[in-house]
Amino acid sequence: MNHRPVSNSRASVRMFESNLLEALSKVPFYVPLVVFLPVFGYVTWRALVAGQLGVPAYIGCFLLGLTIWTATEYFVHRNVFHWLPPGKIGARLHFIFHGVHHDYPNDALRLVLPPSVSIPLALAFYGLFSLIFAPPVLWGVFAGFIVGYICYDTLHYALHHFAFQHPLFKILKRNHMQHHFVGPNTGYGVTSPLWDWIMGTRGKPAGTKTA
Repeated sequence: MNHRPVSNSRASVRMFESNLLEALSKVPFYVPLVVFLPVFGYVTWRALVAGQLGVPAYIGCFLLGLTIWTATEYFVHRNVFHWLPPGKIGARLHFIFHGVHHDYPNDALRLVLPPSVSIPLALAFYGLFSLIFAPPVLWGVFAGFIVGYICYDTLHYALHHFAFQHPLFKILKRNHMQHHFVGPNTGYGVTSPLWDWIMGTRGKPAGTKTA
């Protein structure tokens, strides 16, 4: 990623000439909750009631889906969001999808994915999971995956705008702020540092001096 000046402004920079596209690019933090909590409730109902998946089995499927989410979050962030395609068009696409967030990290209206992106992605992942898992396991796994996504978007907003006191959230906030302000090649995980540990991309410990 190119190192460009970072704005501390909470205001949104204009990205599109079209007023419609500009409006669609701005999303309040609660939108993923409104859109995807009903999806979670529905697939949970299908797993437990329609699919008669037992509670212990549902919990296992849910945890598997949550784990799959942590890997998805890490590798999409690292390999897609931080990939800079060649040329001016590539640079423009990179800015739209993720560069704007690094240039304007405090923009409160561009911290969660717009439904125009998150809904097609959710459908694509559901389709992929349906090739691997059969119902009702499919529904339990997808429930965990959806909760992982909700936690990601909600926590991402909170890490930028809330002053946490709990030690766990302080660690997550420190790691994410290092990703933004120390080195973008570390700290790709937002909801969990699991894959940063596995892949060797953890940020520097607190108090470590940088060159």
